[in-house]
Amino acid sequence: MTIFILSVSEHIFSTQRIYKEARRRGHEVAIINPLECSVKLSNGKPAIIYQGKDIIDIPDVIVPRIGVSTMKHGTAVVQQFEMNGKYSTASYSGIVNAQNKVRTLQIMSQHGLPIPHTVFSVNTETISEQIDLVGGAPVIIKLQEGTHGSGVILAESKKSAISIIDTMHSTRNSILLQEFIKESNGEDIRAFVVGDNIVSCMKRKGVEGDFRSNIHKGGSGCKIKLTPEEEAIAIQATKHLKLDVAGVDMIRSKRGALLIEVNSTPGLQGIEMYTKDNVAKAIVKFLENNVRTKL
Repeated sequence: MTIFILSVSEHIFSTQRIYKEARRRGHEVAIINPLECSVKLSNGKPAIIYQGKDIIDIPDVIVPRIGVSTMKHGTAVVQQFEMNGKYSTASYSGIVNAQNKVRTLQIMSQHGLPIPHTVFSVNTETISEQIDLVGGAPVIIKLQEGTHGSGVILAESKKSAISIIDTMHSTRNSILLQEFIKESNGEDIRAFVVGDNIVSCMKRKGVEGDFRSNIHKGGSGCKIKLTPEEEAIAIQATKHLKLDVAGVDMIRSKRGALLIEVNSTPGLQGIEMYTKDNVAKAIVKFLENNVRTKL
């Protein structure tokens, strides 16, 4: 099987892990920088030009590792491969929807999955009312396209929340407001979903005094077992977003598990380090068992 990993650098930990596991299992693997790909469209067959060659027909599978910096062009490259009949572990629409927190939560809400009370608006005249709609202060303020805990603010009082929201609107940032789940105690759950299975799961805890639990912000993790409810939420979320490989983030509340985010390009370093699970191998085995049969 020929696998293309779409990544801006071969030195990224997650890219290297998938590459090495795929090579170890005997597959042809190439790391393709989507920013160096040119898509040619005409009346005839489209082409994807990379390093002077048309590569559109080469891979059996593509594994997109599309981050914020490569989103616009990277997803266009993914879509072109898909339109040429190539299987992708993350669909074009899934990547785009997962990147935007509002779109993700709209889809989750539509399908009845539990999420925190959330409000998004551009009306600066009703900020106080918007805060009340999610239960009042303290309130979480999020950039719609932030990553790794960046662009997430806890406003302790209504006054400070109004000031922060007004400032963000003035700088044309798209934001959402979310209820603060005090009982989560700065912890969340990352479930790593591959196909129909959760191949690894960890609980993440933020550094002392920080409500954010992201490993990238200095947090720590430990391996845990999900409840049947949490397993169902994680798997359903990836199905609704059309992602065969994804990280699903949840928090535990008095109302039960609440889904907060789905990541179409989940990192492997933190979860493999804290759980000792070989997530990269699980991804490659999924490709072998579920994709090769379609070739």
